[in-house]
Amino acid sequence: MEEIEVLAETDNYSIWRTEEPDGEITYHLEFGSVTVHFFEEEWEEFLELVGQLRTQ
Repeated sequence: MEEIEVLAETDNYSIWRTEEPDGEITYHLEFGSVTVHFFEEEWEEFLELVGQLRTQ
């Protein structure tokens, strides 16, 4: 069974992660009716990208 861990959420957005049956961790960003899925290495790169916004 896939276990969902909610990492953050607001009224309109949600970020959660799951461990797939094969042990792979995936991250999910939900923006209204759109959900973006990231594998763990993609998630790390996304966080790096967002971190660049914070330094501007």
